[in-house]
Amino acid sequence: MLTEKLYSAHLNHTAPNILVIGDLMLDHYLFGSATRLSPEAPVPILNAKKESKIIGGAANVASNLIDLGAKVYLGGVVGNDAFAEDVKDLLIAKGINSRLIINDESRVTTVKTRVIAGNHHIVRIDKEDTHNISAKLEESFFGYLSPYIEKADIVVLSDYNKGLLTPGLSLRIIQYCQSKGKRTLVDPKGLDYSKYEGAFLIKPNRKELAEAAKAECINTDEDLVKAAHVILEATKATYLIVTLSEAGIAIITKDDYKILPVAATEVYDVTGAGDTVIATLAYCLALGLDIEEAATAANHAASIVIKHIGSATTNIEEIIASLKTD
Repeated sequence: MLTEKLYSAHLNHTAPNILVIGDLMLDHYLFGSATRLSPEAPVPILNAKKESKIIGGAANVASNLIDLGAKVYLGGVVGNDAFAEDVKDLLIAKGINSRLIINDESRVTTVKTRVIAGNHHIVRIDKEDTHNISAKLEESFFGYLSPYIEKADIVVLSDYNKGLLTPGLSLRIIQYCQSKGKRTLVDPKGLDYSKYEGAFLIKPNRKELAEAAKAECINTDEDLVKAAHVILEATKATYLIVTLSEAGIAIITKDDYKILPVAATEVYDVTGAGDTVIATLAYCLALGLDIEEAATAANHAASIVIKHIGSATTNIEEIIASLKTD
């Protein structure tokens, strides 16, 4: 049974080394109450009572991996500002090695500020620069990464299209991983999947797949497989794992496909669920599980975190408990 295999692998396997490379963010929350409108404009006045800061983006993938039991190195860029220090402090508190975090003077740290009054999300304010990192920074960043790629069991590219994973850098990382016998897992963003050529696994959601494959819609299994084959042909990836929301997860290769039904019974917030899926896939594959076993575990991991408000993580014990009830 998968539960027994996963539990045994988790207990008996040395914690895998997983390198996560991607766009770093800070999720900033302001909580309070709003009982009156501003006299200056027809907008509510928030009486702020609580503030919280949580690592997001690729850092959330790393956070998920830590809670699963992996040893994690995280590579990315931040600005040269106070929010950058917040990100680094939160990473240290989480036990995530941050020596591959580089300050880029040309950008601000990506911050998403959410203003919440009671149970109502009033507004989100984004502060970010999304231009590509410079060729000079790309070169030095890869130099820092290469020794960590060599000792990683699996490499994860968490692309939020914020400028770090340029086509040149993405291809260079994947090609270097191939030369060292390392599998690369990609959580993609944007329309140009050619920059993921050679990846072992790419994990879009249904909407991302349709856009990247230039498919008008994906309503049937036939639509899904047709769109997936466009991406598989373009990238030469071994696997495409497509998250299908309420329909579950699809595993697609150039020769076959399988859809694993959804494991969720309650849905409160899908924020960060994709990060949980890619993290669980990476962890389970690093433990030696096969692709269907890893995807099944990832499906259950997602069903756990979407029962919580905001980005959440899970652990092997919770995933095994979920598997047992399936």
